[in-house]
Amino acid sequence: MDNGMKRIIKITGFIVGGLLLAAILGALSLYLITNGEYQVRATVSDDSSLPSISIHGVKLHSETFGNINNPVVIILHGGPGGDYRSLLGLKELADQYCVVFYDQRGAGLSQRISTDQLTLAAYIEELDAVVDHFGKGEQVHIIGHSWGAMLLSGYLGYSPEKVAKAVLAEPGFLNMEEMQAWMDYQARFYNDLNYLWFALRTGFEAQHVSGPDDYAADDYLFSEIVHYFTNHPDNPYHCPGESYDAPLWRFGAAASKAGRKATAEEINSLEEGAAVFKNPVLFLAGDCNTWIGPDLQAKHARLYSNARLTVIPDAGHDMFWDNPEAAISAVRIFLNI
Repeated sequence: MDNGMKRIIKITGFIVGGLLLAAILGALSLYLITNGEYQVRATVSDDSSLPSISIHGVKLHSETFGNINNPVVIILHGGPGGDYRSLLGLKELADQYCVVFYDQRGAGLSQRISTDQLTLAAYIEELDAVVDHFGKGEQVHIIGHSWGAMLLSGYLGYSPEKVAKAVLAEPGFLNMEEMQAWMDYQARFYNDLNYLWFALRTGFEAQHVSGPDDYAADDYLFSEIVHYFTNHPDNPYHCPGESYDAPLWRFGAAASKAGRKATAEEINSLEEGAAVFKNPVLFLAGDCNTWIGPDLQAKHARLYSNARLTVIPDAGHDMFWDNPEAAISAVRIFLNI
């Protein structure tokens, strides 16, 4: 090997070593800069004061409002991985109904479980057990928002005889073609340097999360990323000039990851309920949402033989938080017909 080649190798080694040292120093600096306390709420597994029920051996964070002898309305939150906090305005229905809220398995403040128990089939079976637990053999009404509306659509093909009326508030997609379109649209919010820096910084913040359980750091990271996504200035989940400020107790990262691994067969099954469910269905859409709002929900409503669409003014994706008066009024009118 001649001296020229040795020099090139030596210089290359210095460059690579310098870059590696800079990366290590940068990571250490970022770790120190992000030092602090990042709080994550305890789940029902660690906080016995939280109201809960046990369904199929999983402890679920759950609350009921109203007379238990009244017709039952079950609320399904979004995600997968979210919780029912932003939907609590629906407890106004408790003057006429027994209103049931629960965080789904692995989500919100419910018990964290292994990913093999976070399948679409498991969520549907869990919902079926919740229906049986509160319905006590009588038909129930179910209201689903976002992912919860997708889950509800799938459930209507599983146990249609147990549901009197269904409200589907902006399901994001009901088949594989729509899912791919949703994923393609979503990707635009994660493809710039702002997001890369945000994700890097938040990843280091998550390293400082010390509990209350082994899932907390990942839940914190995913919660922050979801917040970034929903509040992106180009995301029509909120009305122009406003923020997506719907509150959240805690996000379930494992539940969200598992949801993205659903098979094409599982995703396509979400619209199968349309063929067998003949009872009344109400679709809701936020007027501001140009992504999965009125146009897509009108398409979804046409899948059902007895469905109609109501567009909620001055509202984005979470119409129950953005404009609760109009959204809850639409639901009450529908249930009382």
